[in-house]
Amino acid sequence: MKITQEADYAVRIAYCLAKNGKTDAKSISEEAVIPARFTLKILRKMMEGGIVESIMGAGGGYRLSREPDSINLRRVIEIIDGPITFNRCIGDEYECSRVNCKKSCPFHLIFTLVNEAITERLDKITLASVLECGCRVTEIL
Repeated sequence: MKITQEADYAVRIAYCLAKNGKTDAKSISEEAVIPARFTLKILRKMMEGGIVESIMGAGGGYRLSREPDSINLRRVIEIIDGPITFNRCIGDEYECSRVNCKKSCPFHLIFTLVNEAITERLDKITLASVLECGCRVTEIL
């Protein structure tokens, strides 16, 4: 499983907003080292996803729409990439060529468990926990 570069950028943008509060797109772009055009595109998606809001006017910018302790990494990633799926066989849209795959295939069961573990872990990691621990990530995990 590999998250897209856009989802990676979204996580950095969310972290930047959690750390700095209201910030303009140019500052976010510079701090997170993301091209400005891409920053604006991702901010728009994050606004549509309900975790970022835009502040209009002369001291405007962007800010999180909720507290950092109520926004987890899974939510940020899924706003950009959609549901996290470790392997295509556990997705609803994939039809496995094996008969009764979802009931009898050991790999389907293994991948389902791995997917659940990944999503559960990402659910537990909030922006607030990352702010608190910084690079001492093992304290979060």
